[in-house]
Amino acid sequence: MKKAHGFFTRLVAACCVAMLPVTLAACSGDASPSDAATAAFSTRRPTVTHDSLDKAQVPSVRDDSPHAKAVRAVESMSVEERVGQLVMAPLFVGSDPSSLYDLIANRHVGSVLIIGNWTSGIAGVAAATSTLQSYAPGDNQLLMSTDQEGGLVQHLKGAGFDTMPSAIQQGAMDVSQLRQSASAWGTQLKAAGINVDLAPVVGTVTVDRSSNAPIGALYRDFGLDPAGNADHAKAFIQGMSDSGVGSAIKHYPGLGSVTGNTDFTANGILDTTTTLDGPEISAFNGTLEASPSMVMMSLATYQAIDPNNPAVFSSTLVTGYLRGKIGFQGVVTSDSLSATALSGVQPSDLGVRLVEAGGDLACIGASSYVQPVLDGLNAKAAGDATFARKVQRSAIRVMTLKYEMGLAR
Repeated sequence: MKKAHGFFTRLVAACCVAMLPVTLAACSGDASPSDAATAAFSTRRPTVTHDSLDKAQVPSVRDDSPHAKAVRAVESMSVEERVGQLVMAPLFVGSDPSSLYDLIANRHVGSVLIIGNWTSGIAGVAAATSTLQSYAPGDNQLLMSTDQEGGLVQHLKGAGFDTMPSAIQQGAMDVSQLRQSASAWGTQLKAAGINVDLAPVVGTVTVDRSSNAPIGALYRDFGLDPAGNADHAKAFIQGMSDSGVGSAIKHYPGLGSVTGNTDFTANGILDTTTTLDGPEISAFNGTLEASPSMVMMSLATYQAIDPNNPAVFSSTLVTGYLRGKIGFQGVVTSDSLSATALSGVQPSDLGVRLVEAGGDLACIGASSYVQPVLDGLNAKAAGDATFARKVQRSAIRVMTLKYEMGLAR
């Protein structure tokens, strides 16, 4: 038994030695196996190198973020379709929604402003917004906006809509109470088919209230210091967001230090005191923490920032400061480009100047201006490759917002 056991042990050892080259070949690239062993191994397991991998078979990770989806959507658009996303056309109370059919269905207008003293309640507004949405592609619905600030500026009233207190009265509320109230107002807007409220006003009145025609005289501000205004603006935005409605802070960088109302005059709209490092603009920048859907640019001119251009056309303010320094990469919209403050600019140049400055969405308060703005943007993009790229970037920002809000898919 001992001899047999010894013989068996030697036999096993010999087999292990014979197999050693094959084992080393499988585990170490530094081994030098016999040619026969190498050949045998090669027939069983071909060598695979990094370069021989078929990259087409490697699954890629698809970026389905709202921005990535927007990039893909805009890349597939024509120039005319991109331009359409940069225009907000008005529908006035009493106007038939069909008046905007051609603009939406054929000129690709991607946003509508519900404007005027609508008293038909939620049902009446919802009927209009639903019809308008039916004109837009099912996978790219409209941004549907209105001015629902409260007090003297509340465009939608009637059954189902609360009578909103003025912003001054909202400023007297605790921020938690204001957020709760804004959520209720937003729920009403949502039921009416509105998805963006062009509010709140974040400007700080620095002059006698009665002399500040656009804001103070109309009680459109929260009536607090810049920090208090920012806190209440954030509460308003958060309440709207709780109900699924976006917001637009306005009028960047503030209309609280001028005397003229830019809607109705080109006089008294030079701000000589607002600076880029002052508390008034800081209120806006602080409010961005609440992630408003848009920033609306003022039509006034700011001597200490860019004395040569109104804010809405100032690349110094929009591109250099708001986007470059502050870091806001969302949608920058205009106050109404048909306002008297801009009456010295040809309608066909209005949208072009907005986009050249770094803005995205041309808000238009007069129906007769929509076609010229579209034509001007299309003509400029067709003949200027640099401008066409700006149009593309702006369209991506607008479409990103739509994907974030579930309006595009």
